[in-house]
Amino acid sequence: MTACIVGWAHSAFGKLADETVESLITKVANEALEHAGIGPDDVDEIVLGHFNAGFSAQDFTASLVLQADDRLRFKPATRIENACATGSAAVRQGIRAIDANAAKIVLVVGVEQMTTTAGPEIGKNLLKASYLPEEGDTPAGFAGVFGGIAQAYFQRHGDQSDALATIAAKNHKNGVDNPYAQMRKDFGFDFCRHESEKNPFVAGPLKRTDCSLVSDGAAAIVLADTRTALRMKRAVAFRANEHVQDFLPLSKRDILLFEGAEEAWSRALKSAGVTLDDLSLVETHDCFTIAELIEYEAMGLAKRGEGGRIALEGQTEKSGRLPVNPSGGLKAKGHPIGATGVSMHALSAMQLTGEAGGIQVPNAKLAGIFNMGGAAVANYVSILERIK
Repeated sequence: MTACIVGWAHSAFGKLADETVESLITKVANEALEHAGIGPDDVDEIVLGHFNAGFSAQDFTASLVLQADDRLRFKPATRIENACATGSAAVRQGIRAIDANAAKIVLVVGVEQMTTTAGPEIGKNLLKASYLPEEGDTPAGFAGVFGGIAQAYFQRHGDQSDALATIAAKNHKNGVDNPYAQMRKDFGFDFCRHESEKNPFVAGPLKRTDCSLVSDGAAAIVLADTRTALRMKRAVAFRANEHVQDFLPLSKRDILLFEGAEEAWSRALKSAGVTLDDLSLVETHDCFTIAELIEYEAMGLAKRGEGGRIALEGQTEKSGRLPVNPSGGLKAKGHPIGATGVSMHALSAMQLTGEAGGIQVPNAKLAGIFNMGGAAVANYVSILERIK
């Protein structure tokens, strides 16, 4: 890999009523360039991750990045979309431009504004990331899809309610110290474990605390080729960056295996020449707690059917064997779809440069990132290492 992260920016995630897609984009774009110590003239290419699917009336948003500074005019700008992995798809596109020697510096921005959309429309928009001919009538929308996955997992491997509550409580606890997080409250295991008026069942065995948030927000990173990066303030290199796409219909695969995620992790670890035990932390895609549990198994942290045990033993706590989602994950940080993958890369780079503040994992050397679109359809894994 020739690409390095040399700068970043991150908005708060949450209900940002005073912001627009455009204002979020321009803010993080300018802040990321400033953090990298470069100006708009230095940028060779722009990539925007923006899922949209009906959330924003303004489509064709790639050129909105140019609104950050007139000097970005005439720079190549492209919008990338791959469901909830849109941000990581944008990052990968930037890396490929550098690998192809088509650019030395690429500005990657991810954005979504979801909270201005009515609740029923949010569900309808999100369900577009499923296979509509077979899954389009799923009750409770995408939560219903993962509720069905959770129910099937329980049937195969036993009730995992304690494990799911442990994952939710862990991520909410971690999110308390993340200044960008949408929900900075430690709910504790008991609240997450039991149904209540404030924590009702949403779909199948999934309660509200098992589901990621509807969010607005943006993040940006600046990528540079290695030679350029080593002359800059900081350089976080991609030891690996892999993308595996799986079938869209759930009916064509065993959905409890997340085989695309497993393949992406296998390729990334092999490409980086490391094992899971070499990683200092992982930011993974906990759109629902059952997803994080199955991802433990897909990444090789647990055998099939034993992801719950890993959670219950505290192995993925911030002080555990492998801290997973020290940022609070999508569960606490929020999930503005187009921004999520870019956020994961920015926060992991912060960890590796010791700039992560209250969520800092001590002595972080290698970071793993898993971002997925749909139900393990688009699977992206990055492994990052600081080289300056």
